[in-house]
Amino acid sequence: MLLLSGNEAIARGAWEGDVRAAFGYPGTPSTEILENLVKYTDPRVYCEWSPNEKVALEAAAGACLEGVRTLVTMKCVGLNVAADPLMTLAYIGVEGGMVIVVADDPGMHSSQTEQDTRQYARLAHVPLLEPSDSQEAKDFVQYGLELSERFRLPVILKSTTRLSHSRSKVEEGAHVASSFPKEFVRDPSRHCPLPLWGRPMRQKLQEKLQILSSVSTASPVNRMEMGDPDLGILCSGVCYQYVKEVFPEASVLKLGFPYPFPDDLIRSFAGKVKRLLVVEEQEDFLEEHVKSLGISCVGRPLVPPVGELSTEALRRVREQLDGTPAEIPQPRHPLEQLPARPPVFCAGCPHRGLFYALTKFDVLVTGDIGCYSLAVFPPLSRTDVILCMGGGISMAHGLEKAGEPRKVVGVVGDSTFFHSGITGLLDMVYNKGNSLVVVVDNRTTAMTGHQDHPGTGRTLMGEETREASIAEFGKACGVRRIRVVNPYHIQETVKVLREELEAPEPSLVISQAPCPLRSRKPLAPPFSVDSRKCKRCQSCLKLGCPALEKSGEAIRINPLLCLGCASCQEVCAFGAIVPGEPKNGEAPQ
Repeated sequence: MLLLSGNEAIARGAWEGDVRAAFGYPGTPSTEILENLVKYTDPRVYCEWSPNEKVALEAAAGACLEGVRTLVTMKCVGLNVAADPLMTLAYIGVEGGMVIVVADDPGMHSSQTEQDTRQYARLAHVPLLEPSDSQEAKDFVQYGLELSERFRLPVILKSTTRLSHSRSKVEEGAHVASSFPKEFVRDPSRHCPLPLWGRPMRQKLQEKLQILSSVSTASPVNRMEMGDPDLGILCSGVCYQYVKEVFPEASVLKLGFPYPFPDDLIRSFAGKVKRLLVVEEQEDFLEEHVKSLGISCVGRPLVPPVGELSTEALRRVREQLDGTPAEIPQPRHPLEQLPARPPVFCAGCPHRGLFYALTKFDVLVTGDIGCYSLAVFPPLSRTDVILCMGGGISMAHGLEKAGEPRKVVGVVGDSTFFHSGITGLLDMVYNKGNSLVVVVDNRTTAMTGHQDHPGTGRTLMGEETREASIAEFGKACGVRRIRVVNPYHIQETVKVLREELEAPEPSLVISQAPCPLRSRKPLAPPFSVDSRKCKRCQSCLKLGCPALEKSGEAIRINPLLCLGCASCQEVCAFGAIVPGEPKNGEAPQ
């Protein structure tokens, strides 16, 4: 018996189910799946961080056509990137089983949108599995692989933040070998969805869906738990856990295999209960279909359509159903009111110097998804719009072409540049744009936990490899002005930005310094403030470094937080910030 998070359990299920090739792009809450799968150090299992989710799914499609069982991992917004190959792969089909794990993020804990992956399953016409705990997360991977091979379709396994990161008991199993290997058989009529062959592929996919509806109805992962017939609850995924806690006496239809819809099972359950409540997060995916079957049910807006569900939210639903006040348990040891902790860059973060330098110019800044998104907040306040990964470059080009009179600066991270920034840069140069592109290169995929990418020279499996050059990609896209700066040298960074902002053509500035949290060591000994020289001008506080503190009118540097980056020393015009202990002989407060 093991105690595993949902992500650890999925990795375990992939290993036990003989997945031989796993591809993904890091994104919370899905990141730890591949990080745990690679720990099995099984020479039969190949794992990689792909440049983006589209590439990951395409690589897995190639591997599965050779008969290999494959796993693909991503977060919900990553499926937007991978949607193109997903739609076509449903037509072509698979040979070895393929499970695509997509981690949704109800409540937007670490995502720019809430979106419901169940809609993609319906759009692509592929089976969907939805586990409710870690045991099911492990088991459903293997069930999905078998289902995938039986129907020659990719299978989506939908997780959520709550499931991905919550731990529960898991019965471990043994590794079971699949029927691999197979030889790829040339057959264009099966593998090339040109209109001549694509039309019958579409018809065959429709026939599979009809069969899958019957399979879903009879599947052991869909089950009725009959209790009080006065109230029946239809739910799937982690919502089942909330339902069992708040409505322990109710009859429940738990759908672990919600799509294709098990119509006969839904009709049977609805006929056994007096009232039917549909409990689901995000979209009214199940409720809409139940009503289309002519079955009366209650769902939205009684069950909140926005945000993550919880037992507290369902207790309020129960209050409205029963007309009795909800009993919301209070914490046994209530915490005192804590001061707010605004989101800021970590102490010593190299991005801070770059964005501080941008505060010296009247420009628009189109940002992107990563640690550097924090530049939108005070005191830097130096990001004006954020759309999606790679959008920092493309939006800058669009603003400039629309006639924005100010210079536009598009900012992306190094991992994001390789993910989806190159095409935007190519578009800008090809179409004679005149924006400044800044790649904040901290030598890692920092926001999701310091994963490697093509620019780090190291693979997920720990192998040394060729290090892709952002500058060389810029040259290949046609950029003639390429500069590399150390963002800790703020005055030099300001100088370079000024020169490139005045240039009559697109420029690429690479702000390059490694993330100190990955190396886990200070850049230099901590700095301190010489109170005899400090004029209390507070210029250093505009950096927003958490190591800089204000007590009354006095400014101090917390030696426990300072990583010795020297950025504050650069912005102090009075030489009051010095390395080492305070020069006035006073102990730090």
